[in-house]
Amino acid sequence: MDGRPLLNRRLDGHGTTIFAEMSALAVRTGAINLGQGFPDTDGPEEIREAAVRALRDGRGNQYPPGPGVPELRTAVAAHQRRFYGLDFDPDTEVLVTAGATEAIAASLLALLEPGDEVIAFEPFYDSYAACIAMAGAVRVPLTLRAPDFRPDLDALRDAITPRTRLLLLNSPHNPTGMVLTREEGTAIAELAVEHDLLVVTDEVYEHLVFEGEHIPLISLPGMRERTVSISSSGKTFSFTGWKVGWVTGSPALVAAVRTAKQYLTFVSAGPFQYAVAEALHLPDAYFTDFREDLRGKRDLLSAGLADAGFEVYRPQGTYFITTDVSALGEKDGIAFCRGLPERCGVVAVPSAVFYDDPEAGRTQVRFAFCKQKGVLDEAVNRLKG
Repeated sequence: MDGRPLLNRRLDGHGTTIFAEMSALAVRTGAINLGQGFPDTDGPEEIREAAVRALRDGRGNQYPPGPGVPELRTAVAAHQRRFYGLDFDPDTEVLVTAGATEAIAASLLALLEPGDEVIAFEPFYDSYAACIAMAGAVRVPLTLRAPDFRPDLDALRDAITPRTRLLLLNSPHNPTGMVLTREEGTAIAELAVEHDLLVVTDEVYEHLVFEGEHIPLISLPGMRERTVSISSSGKTFSFTGWKVGWVTGSPALVAAVRTAKQYLTFVSAGPFQYAVAEALHLPDAYFTDFREDLRGKRDLLSAGLADAGFEVYRPQGTYFITTDVSALGEKDGIAFCRGLPERCGVVAVPSAVFYDDPEAGRTQVRFAFCKQKGVLDEAVNRLKG
């Protein structure tokens, strides 16, 4: 060996994710894991049975089509029409991916050149920073600040330079739970058009909006030809292990993303694609009941955290609650989260790891409430203790 580091320098600092670290801590200590955002119950039984049926019928057990099985691409297009009035051609404007994470990676690898600047909401989901780095681009954070975490549109305008290529946006926003208003989305769209920017939107929590409404940026004037819209099945149907996501956009953008995607996984999750196609056709009552169930869990955990002494920033969407631990006399969220399992048997995630500037989120801690009510009740009792 020549002594050089083995890891590509672009990925320097992107080691084991905080989710893996905290989940391992939960296993080691037997703590309740409110850190990583995965449900502790499976989604609808009829959708799980649809996957079993596909396996038994031999559908998807071999390589599915590169863009995704036609049934799922058609279902995604129908979903976009049903909920947002958007029309997409299933053959040229829909691409199935290995979850939203691959969709984001493929989009950034396809659309960015080394040195391009990408503006993203900070705090950001950790894969954003890694994917921007792998593309050789430069991330430029637009910091969302407590207590309401609204985007500063003047700061966004000031952040745009001749090197800015792309806006990477997430609404409903993980980890803060902020949901863009129509006015904010329109202002962002106008800036994108004015500066001829591409936009990649992560909308995986689209069906988990408790206040306001989800408005896809691709639906706004001037955005259809410049936006890659990304979502997935994991958060909406509680089958996060299936890793079935999708991209919708113009034929040119979808073709570009597919070019990169085919060299990442080529294809994935064949039988599950058929099951997700059926899930997207579930009646409106499913989506309403799912949202209202999580609204109740949000309110339960928010109240419990407040009673335990946390400053609570109640989210408008997603299934995460951001809190501040300084009211508890704590000064470091990372140290707090590492000690919490031993102190009271609960795992959370420190928000500082989602910031380029850790000081901006040093005392913030994120909890997930996509768990059974009894689990949340027990977690609240432990935290109060």
